[in-house]
Order: sequence, then C-alpha cells, then structure tokens
Amino acid sequence: MSHHDESSGTSAPTPPDSFLLRHLGEEARRLARTARAPEATTAGADPDVLAALGAAVDELAPTLLAASHDLSEHPEVSFEEHRSAAVLADLVEGRGIDVVRQAHGLPTALRAEVGDPDGPTIAVLSEYDALPGIGHGCGHNVIATAGLGAFLALAAVADRLPGRVVWLGTPAEEGGGGKELMAADGAFEGVDAALMVHPFTYDIADPLFLGRRQLRATFTGITSHASAQPFMGRNALDAVNLMYTGVGLHRQQMPPTDRVHGVVTAGGERPNVIPEHAEMLFYLRSEHPEGLAVLSDRLADIARGAALMTGCGVELSWDEAPAYLPVRGNGPLAAAWTTRYGERGRTVLPPDVVPRMFAGSTDFGNVSYRLPGVHAMVRITDADLSLHTREFADAAVSEEADRVVLDSAWSLAAVCADWLSDAELRQAAADDFAAAGGAVDVASYFGEG
Repeated sequence: MSHHDESSGTSAPTPPDSFLLRHLGEEARRLARTARAPEATTAGADPDVLAALGAAVDELAPTLLAASHDLSEHPEVSFEEHRSAAVLADLVEGRGIDVVRQAHGLPTALRAEVGDPDGPTIAVLSEYDALPGIGHGCGHNVIATAGLGAFLALAAVADRLPGRVVWLGTPAEEGGGGKELMAADGAFEGVDAALMVHPFTYDIADPLFLGRRQLRATFTGITSHASAQPFMGRNALDAVNLMYTGVGLHRQQMPPTDRVHGVVTAGGERPNVIPEHAEMLFYLRSEHPEGLAVLSDRLADIARGAALMTGCGVELSWDEAPAYLPVRGNGPLAAAWTTRYGERGRTVLPPDVVPRMFAGSTDFGNVSYRLPGVHAMVRITDADLSLHTREFADAAVSEEADRVVLDSAWSLAAVCADWLSDAELRQAAADDFAAAGGAVDVASYFGEG
C-alpha cells in the first residue's frame, strides 16, 4: 500500500516487511545453539610462545583501542586513507619496526616485516577504508587494529618464530580492489599464507563471499527531435530500458548462487531530444568463478541484443576496478582459527548456520586464490544489524567491538605462530589449497570479459 498525499502529489515508499529477516535470524540462532565448526588437529605453537603473545596483546591494548576509535572518528574512503595509513604506520615505527609507506604502487598502502626471511612466510592484513557518508559502517577500524595488534604481538616474539611475518595495510577494499592492485605489484610474492578478520554479527571461520565483476554498458544512438522527426533518431535510452528488462527476465534462469544489480548512470537530458547517449553500470556476483564467467557472457549478450533491437551501438567496459573472486576457504587454517578464537571464549560457527543470501564480496577473494588464507568473521554485536549502515559503524566502537579487537589480535597472532611452528599444519593447509584447485592466475581469469 503506497502512502499518497492527494494535496501535495507526493507519496512515501512502502516500508519493506522484515518478516524474512526475522525468520532467517531465528533459524540461524536455533542452529547456532548446537552447531560447532571443526577445530585444529595439529599441535600448533609452543604454549610459552602463545602466553607471550597474550602478554604482548595485553600491553598493546590501550594503544590498539585508541587507534580503533581514532580511525572511526576520522573515516577516509577508498584510496584517500592518508591519515589512517599514517596513524597505523606511526604505531609500527614507534615499536622500532621499519614500515614501507606508499607500498606496492599505492599511496595509502603499507608493508612491514619481522622474523626470518629464509623461513616460511605468513601475512596479516589490515583494511582501513571507510564508506562515503556513513564512515566505518563495515567496521574496518576493527580490521585495521586487530591485524596491527597481531603483527606487533608477533614482533615481540619474532626471535622465537621459525619464519617471517608480513603486515600489509591494504587500501580500497570497498570497490577499489586494493589487494589485487597490490598483488599485481608483487605484494604476495614469497608469501605462503594470509590471514585477516572482518566484523560481523556472527563468528565464522569460513564465511561465504561472492565473486564480483563490474560491467558498464554505454549505448550510442542518433539524436533527433522527439516530436517532429522521431523516425530519424536511434534512442539510446530505449536500449538501456531493454537491457534492464532483459536482465530482469534473465533472473528466472539465474542459479541461486548468482546476483546482479544495476543502475542507470546516464539517460538523456531533455524529453524533446531523443537521447544519443545512455549508460548502465551493473555489479555481477556469483559463489563460483566459473559462474561469474557464465553470468558475464549472458549480460554481454543481453547488452548486444538491446543494441541490435534499437539500432544503437554499444561499448562494454569490464572491471574498471579489479574483479573480485569468491573467497576460497582453507579447512586446516579455518580449524586453527576456530581453536584459537575459541580459547578467547568465542564459539565459532560453521558457515551454513548463517543464511547464504547474506553474502557480499571482498578483494581478499583474489588473495585466497593465490595462496591459502582465512578471512574470519567476528561478532561485534548481537543485534540484527546490516553491514554498511550507520548503526554498524556505531557497533564497531562499542565495548564488545573493543573486546573483539583484542581477542582477534591474539587469535590472529596465535594462528600465525601455529602455522610457522607446525610443519604438519603448513602441509595440511597447502594440501587443502591444492585440492581446491591450487593457485589461479587471477589477473587474467576473465580475459577481456
């Protein structure tokens, strides 16, 4: 039922009913009461090293929490995180560790290393870009400081670790593909595994993240007077209309693993002039790289069909920012995370407890197809909040989020120490990665679209 005001000629949108969210939330909570993720079966790090990491995180706690709140109070969007990067880099340098600023070709990327470069190498990642208008509504202040805390704790015991730890500050996760741009510059060369955390409303070691591509379809027509000589024009807006309709009709044939959503970014200037230029931008998502490739081909066909029906030309522009592959999980590393985070009093859930439709995308997916990795989700609130909201930004500086920063910092550090110290865990993670298909040439996976 719309809310129409006869006197003003205006109406308000019909509020959506939240029954499905309530139903899915209740089902997830029911499953969570009994579900448990698999735990580690290998020995891991020496208990004395783990205790030292705990002491280091305790000592770092005031610094980490102050940094988390500082980032929240001064949010910076993708590729503009100059202050945020400087805050984090200063903290690392304050501990006597060299930091590469403007690392890997990006002005706001960071890199630091500790440990033995001749041993196995594991990376801990920090994100710190915010969202336009709503600040840290994805909680990247938590990600940044948890990763930083893990690295600094590991630095405190670096002489007891048989390998190297790399800390990477990765800009522009929110659509900019910072990790992929850094990878193209060699950020992950010589790195054998990678870890990070992301705040959420559940604790999950192996969450679902979809791959994502961008498609911009630009239609070119012929302008003409829309009343006097419409037959002399070719309407680019008609082509946009047909493409939007074609994509909508294609949804019936799309598998439930896929998503597609688009907006019109240009559609003409005046009603009495047939538009010669119109444009759409689509995001395409899928659980599987192969599915994303198939969906890409279908949308390209729909665009060409719309152009043919209207007599317009069309130019397809793919991935103005790098494409994101889905996150590929790693069973042994996820189990190690489940064990260590559990030691902080947390109950980590298997992925299928959370509704699969609650899935976004991340450029860590590209990392996970290069090397074994974990992108763990960590619960900062019990409320049914959505990411990318002001409410989630508030939750990211709550007392619970502060506890999560410290618990995540220790758990990330502990899993790194486990992996570096335990050859059996390293081999199991490598075998799991190989069984899933091994390393993929991410940069050329989709070719020309």
